[in-house]
Amino acid sequence: MSNQECLAPRLVIAAPQGQSGKTTVTLGLCAAFKARNLIVQPYKKGPDYIDPSWLSEAAGNPCRTLDPFFYEQPEALLRAFVYSVGGADISLIEGNHGLFDSFDEMGEFSTAAVARTLDAPILLVVSATRIGRSVAAIVHGCQTFEPGTNIAGVVLNNVARSRHEARLRQAIENHCDIPVVGAIPRNKSLTIPDRHLGLIPRAEEDANLSAIMACQQTIEHYLDLDTVLDIARTAPAISVPDQNQAADQVTQSPHVKIGVLRDRAFTFYYPASLEALEDADADLVFINALHDTDMPLIDALYIGGGFPEIFMDELSANVHLRTAIRQAIEDDLPVYAECGGLMYLSQRIIWGEKSAEMVGALPCEIEMTDKPQGHGYVIAQVENENPFFPSGTSLRGHEFHNSRLVSMSVNGSKSSLSTVYGLSRGNGLGNGRDGITYRNVLAAYTHLHSGGAPNWAKGLVDRARTYRESRQGRVT
Repeated sequence: MSNQECLAPRLVIAAPQGQSGKTTVTLGLCAAFKARNLIVQPYKKGPDYIDPSWLSEAAGNPCRTLDPFFYEQPEALLRAFVYSVGGADISLIEGNHGLFDSFDEMGEFSTAAVARTLDAPILLVVSATRIGRSVAAIVHGCQTFEPGTNIAGVVLNNVARSRHEARLRQAIENHCDIPVVGAIPRNKSLTIPDRHLGLIPRAEEDANLSAIMACQQTIEHYLDLDTVLDIARTAPAISVPDQNQAADQVTQSPHVKIGVLRDRAFTFYYPASLEALEDADADLVFINALHDTDMPLIDALYIGGGFPEIFMDELSANVHLRTAIRQAIEDDLPVYAECGGLMYLSQRIIWGEKSAEMVGALPCEIEMTDKPQGHGYVIAQVENENPFFPSGTSLRGHEFHNSRLVSMSVNGSKSSLSTVYGLSRGNGLGNGRDGITYRNVLAAYTHLHSGGAPNWAKGLVDRARTYRESRQGRVT
């Protein structure tokens, strides 16, 4: 089998700890290099969707997820990078948490591990708040803590004044033998809007674009972009086995149409997962749940996560689409829904004194809470019958939700819904369970990435094809 080689310049942006300014620096670099007419491919280490929405806007290319938790082997993560980088002039990978932070003691899932897998140099963002010469000890510790971790440059953030900057630069360059490529002064206005689950998704408000412009201007003014680019270009060539299928192995089945709710309320989709559906012979039909009143002719429906609670009045007001989706579910349309999608399919969303009717397909209501009901990685085992996964399938995903199911009932009587997933990690619906089914619907709090659920796309497409054949039979 031949190898596919990748020569892409690449750089991991990391920090010794969270809240050091990684996102500000990465956003600014994406926008600044794009302004130089370079093709920028952004990546995010970690499972979240919101930072990638901003990185996508800043770079002008969809940000992709590189999380080792979703891939069984490092080679699979490397392959995901090589096959997605295309003709980019530079790839920028934003880390998460601290450089060596990982939920396992060995650091297998850290940003440093990702950098080593990609053989990528690291630009270390260090907060300079209330620190002097000790900054060199922090940088030197990051250089030596795990062998093979290539700290190639430093960005100082929250610098007090020029004398402070000079002391920090001298300490790092004398003791660590790497360049300080920039020093950003304290600037409380350099923030991205956030709320209860983190940053506000880029797609919700065009006015938020001013935050990206502020990051770009800051990076262009305070960082040496030529040196940053030179560091990225030191990344060596990497290669992976070419896994393209032979022409006689490609399926010739007719494509199915899968609807995808994508609008300001539902924005949480991994590009890799959408591409997995297309690779499995699906044509995607995007639907706006806030404004589209007609349900297109589709063979299955995918409802990702997002913030339906923020838009619950607008979603509720679109009675025609809610009714059409509920009727299609009663007619056995296959539907896969995650988190926000689960909330949308419920009877109603309750948030304090407010409530709004939703699709009404699932016999439960959703209550918003002040604290997260689930937050972190999920390891699930498929234990019960469902439309898309064989029993015994292992899944890896993540969850982050401030809501819970309440008032579960069928025909007015209290009832417990059947659950599909047993969780060895994560909270889901509670009590180590997640995933509820109704007819051809599977809805769960767990968000899945195609890397952690390799057969998910095939399962959805196969059920869509079965549904279409059944519908055509009924019409005939």
